[in-house]
Amino acid sequence: MPSYRLHYFPESGNSYKLALMLTLCGETFEPVWTDFGGGVTRTAEWRRSVNEMGEIPVLEVDGKRLTQTAPILLQLAEQYGRFGGKTPEEKFELLRWLFWDNHKLTGYMATYRYYRAFTPAPDPHVQKHFRRRLDDFLGILEQHMKKNSFAIGEQPSIADISMMAYLHYPADETGYDFATSHPAMSAWLGRIANLPGWRSAYDLLPGKRLKHYAREADSI
Repeated sequence: MPSYRLHYFPESGNSYKLALMLTLCGETFEPVWTDFGGGVTRTAEWRRSVNEMGEIPVLEVDGKRLTQTAPILLQLAEQYGRFGGKTPEEKFELLRWLFWDNHKLTGYMATYRYYRAFTPAPDPHVQKHFRRRLDDFLGILEQHMKKNSFAIGEQPSIADISMMAYLHYPADETGYDFATSHPAMSAWLGRIANLPGWRSAYDLLPGKRLKHYAREADSI
């Protein structure tokens, strides 16, 4: 069986995607906490020795370092025969939502949440712009989940694991009360949380946490 080491920090939804995928597939991993808040990923030494792209997460598989969450999820889905598409149509839909998430949903939510919850004084104009974009993307996902149990139909896939990661964090981090603002999406998050073996990011990923500037959920 492969041996896994995951370089991460607990607030990283992208790290959580890999941790959750491995867990749902019945695998364990050695956690390697990374001082993202202290700037270690921006150092020349870390980029030389761990990830030249300067990003978290990094998954070591039998000593080989893999980076970029989406292709790792695709590789794991193929390897374990779980959470992938079965038909050509499903595989296309999986990629469609996976790429949309990486380009739109995760990209904006990760940044919005980081500045909102983990910086002392986020720029209100920047936050307003990100919030407006997020409202649009979340509206798209809400409409999709009114008609589908999961991203590509009736069975969960890595597209769901990817899209839900940053959305499952607490409301005082995301700024959203999804049960109120996006009920279909909230129900979808609940279906994922009911998968056997599911655990939240803060349960799966131990280690020192970023300083959290607690704020109430924003009005919708």
